[in-house]
Amino acid sequence: MNLAMLAVAGQAAWKRAKPVVMKETVLLPAAGFAGLIAVWWIIALFRHEMMPTPLEALTKNWDYIVHPFYVRGPGDLGIGWLLLASLRRVSIGFLLGAAVAIPLGLLIGMSRTAMLMLNPIIQLLKPVSPLAWLPIALAMFNLAEPSAIFVIFITSLWSTIINTALGVASVPKDYLEVSQVLEMPNSRRIFKIILPASLPYIFTGLRISLGIAWLVIVAVEMLTGGIGIGFFVWDEWNRLNVSSVFLAVFIIGLTGLILDYLLIKIQVWVTHRPVRP
Repeated sequence: MNLAMLAVAGQAAWKRAKPVVMKETVLLPAAGFAGLIAVWWIIALFRHEMMPTPLEALTKNWDYIVHPFYVRGPGDLGIGWLLLASLRRVSIGFLLGAAVAIPLGLLIGMSRTAMLMLNPIIQLLKPVSPLAWLPIALAMFNLAEPSAIFVIFITSLWSTIINTALGVASVPKDYLEVSQVLEMPNSRRIFKIILPASLPYIFTGLRISLGIAWLVIVAVEMLTGGIGIGFFVWDEWNRLNVSSVFLAVFIIGLTGLILDYLLIKIQVWVTHRPVRP
């Protein structure tokens, strides 16, 4: 009887919540995308000599969409391979950046001396445009591939460092006083108190850094060439194939959305706390 009553109550609650859930997760996002498509269509009608309509872009890119992993020659690859090449560069640069930024952020947050030494350097280098690092990287490595990874690495540092240091500074003093009373060694204090309490800030920094990394790789690949989604955009524009540029823009945006979603899921799994959108 109790189970039946719970089932009935659950069904009644779902009936009340279903319209709200459908509105917030389906109807409103769909309306937003429909508005974006409508704006694109209107602009295309006025500039039809250069800009295709959404339907024309879909028709011209159908082969890319249904065959994303084709290989028709050394330089003729499906857009799926180009996307994977860009993701590989971003993953390497971002993970290297996180491996450096998180310990530095912890050090700055825990040590006033380190903060006074490193903060001016961070504030000096943080505003530098990612593309300004590219000539320096090319001068150091003389190759496009490691140069692109280096630019991703250097631009992934700052947000994670700053947010990690902020997280350490935000650890409640009561926690630290308890660790002092218990005479915890520094290593145990870091892994048992400071790091867990700082995780929400760290993941916020990682999400910002990942977004910057994905943004930067497109611009870097435009300049360095080779295989990648960024070079695909530039190459298709040089061919005046604007339809493929629109396809690449959609894929870049969707990939960035998926990357952020995956990082949120990792954060929930690590911290056991829900993440506000």
